[in-house]
Amino acid sequence: MTKRLTAIVEREREGYVALCSELDIASQGETIEEARNNLREALDLFFEVAPVEEVRRRLHDEVYVTQLGNAVGGSSPAML
Repeated sequence: MTKRLTAIVEREREGYVALCSELDIASQGETIEEARNNLREALDLFFEVAPVEEVRRRLHDEVYVTQLGNAVGGSSPAML
């Protein structure tokens, strides 16, 4: 069975972090592609070894990714 999962990739210092929010599994890499591929490998390993009950417990079927606009800090440009 194939299930489509979400990969959220964000910049973190010198590299990237990729998160699958449906299962709360993350990985990292030096590039976006590497972080994404490492996440896919982490997910493959998880599905390979995790008991069915663990997969069911962690799997969230509804995930919504959106952006919000909020004021951050005071008027200091260094905060942005």
